[in-house]
Amino acid sequence: MTVNYERLLATEVPDPIAEADRSGTVAPRESAFPALQKEVRAAGLLDLRRRHYTVKVTVNLLMLGAAWVAFFVIGRSWWQLVVAVFMAFCYVQIGLIGHDVGHHQVTRTRRGREVLGYLHGNLLLGASYEWWINHHNRHHSNPNHIERDTDIVRRKAIFTPEQADQPMSSARRFIIRHQEKVFFPMAILESLGLRVVSFRAITARTVRRPVLEGALIIVHTVLYFTAVFTVLGFGMGLAFVAVHHGVTGLYGGMIFAPNHKGMPVRSDEETLDWMTRQVVTARNIRGGRIVDYLYGGLNYQVEHHLFPSMPQPNLRKVHPIVLRHCAAAGLPIHETSIAGAYVEIVKHLRAVRVEAEPMLR
Repeated sequence: MTVNYERLLATEVPDPIAEADRSGTVAPRESAFPALQKEVRAAGLLDLRRRHYTVKVTVNLLMLGAAWVAFFVIGRSWWQLVVAVFMAFCYVQIGLIGHDVGHHQVTRTRRGREVLGYLHGNLLLGASYEWWINHHNRHHSNPNHIERDTDIVRRKAIFTPEQADQPMSSARRFIIRHQEKVFFPMAILESLGLRVVSFRAITARTVRRPVLEGALIIVHTVLYFTAVFTVLGFGMGLAFVAVHHGVTGLYGGMIFAPNHKGMPVRSDEETLDWMTRQVVTARNIRGGRIVDYLYGGLNYQVEHHLFPSMPQPNLRKVHPIVLRHCAAAGLPIHETSIAGAYVEIVKHLRAVRVEAEPMLR
């Protein structure tokens, strides 16, 4: 870990439940969240934003439709690679809606979540909505836990030197030896990886509706590849698929990586209270409304982890409230620029790799 993060855990958060002073003016951290939650509820920031999501879903569908219209109009041309990039942007934006649906931000009814989730995940993206929700919810329960956070466990890179002291393949050892160089390029494979794990989850029947999910993914896959290879032929079609899904994975990875990577990791030995561990393991990215749009609101990662069901457009509004309550609790929030976030990740990966090198020989 970098020196700053070590200092954060060692000094800023010495005790998970800070004791009140004798005058009673300093609140224990375990009581900080109820006060924050009460103010947030009173401000109506947890209420649904139906109009926002109606517009958002409609715009996303129109953009995706426009991408396919352009695809068929342009026909067999290498200009289709530009369409592939735009389609990747559409895919990620659709995936961000699926993320919000899974967090109950769009609708609070199970039927509504299932309809929207299967539409956005399985039918439009060709990936298992339920696998993603199960995977992502476990991450929220254990952010940056070295053994329980699914976003850490499934990575080939390591985020603490101790992770290198375990049996591993020669391929993973190679990745770790170069992890600060290959971490972001490997995100290109994320879209493919999502489909692989979706297939495994459905065939293993670890999702509630494997037949429905599988059928929707088959429909998506057949229509997608039929259109691509009929219009473009085999060679150009392969290039289109590679660019489309490669950019989809890279864009998605660039959104999700800054949220926690390079921030303090946790283990079963830590005893931080719930609010503290949600805050110190997350990184916010500064920016305006364009950044909010491109990142789907996940640039407010601290606020999102404290209030997962809060509609995305309200995260900007709750930000100053969270800052104030965290400051009162003596709980620092880490915020940086877009470039700063990626630099921090690379530096962290390099530092961990250097420290772990003796165990990789």
